[in-house]
Amino acid sequence: MTTKRKLKIGIQLHPQATTMVEMRAAWEAADAMGVDSIFTWDHFYPLYGDSEASHFEGSSILAAIAATTKQAQFGMLVSCNSYRNPELLADMARTVDHISGGRHILGVGAGWMERDYTEYGYHFGTAPERLRALGEALPRIKARLAKLNPAPLGKLPILIGGTGPKVTLKLVAQYADMWNGFGTPAEAKANCDIIDAHCKTVGRNPDDIERSTLVMGEDDPVAYFNAGITHVIYASGTPFNLDWLAKAIDIRDRFNS
Repeated sequence: MTTKRKLKIGIQLHPQATTMVEMRAAWEAADAMGVDSIFTWDHFYPLYGDSEASHFEGSSILAAIAATTKQAQFGMLVSCNSYRNPELLADMARTVDHISGGRHILGVGAGWMERDYTEYGYHFGTAPERLRALGEALPRIKARLAKLNPAPLGKLPILIGGTGPKVTLKLVAQYADMWNGFGTPAEAKANCDIIDAHCKTVGRNPDDIERSTLVMGEDDPVAYFNAGITHVIYASGTPFNLDWLAKAIDIRDRFNS
């Protein structure tokens, strides 16, 4: 008997133009509401609005989320592969997983925000270079996770973010437990089909990869579910949009009942 797929609802809280008091209140409230996942991002400067607004570093935030939430999975959407040695990233993720009791998701991507690179002294290079580096890092991350003592408490799924059809989505088929993209339901369906084709090529069961999408507005999560996305993550900056999150959670509960 095939297990019925369940719709999941997440939120991505943007660490810009806010305070840690406001942000912590938002993630604790979301957790208490029963959200499935809580994410932040791995950038050093705001991505929209005032480019000089206040901003906080993401990996430190993950440790705080781990210690102050009770039930939601959480992670970075996504960690930039360029900013940390792959073995270090794996160890950081394992440690945060232990703080949370086994709820961490290790999100990783190739990186794209040039200002982050130049301001913090990283080599920006080209998109193909960053993708090659990601492809080299992923097996190192998995190998380090297998060596760490103690091992992660939870499954510690690896989530790969991105929609590049030839390279990124092939890496998803090879290494990911979860995938995150963006776009309309039709675009999400097209990307899911590409992942399925890559899975066939590499000999992977496509059902082993959870499909998620980042949504910028108040889109209907069921439309994404019908397109093959089981995990819909709503992006929010301050003021954090928990009213819509409550509605999305209600839609989830009624849909899954």
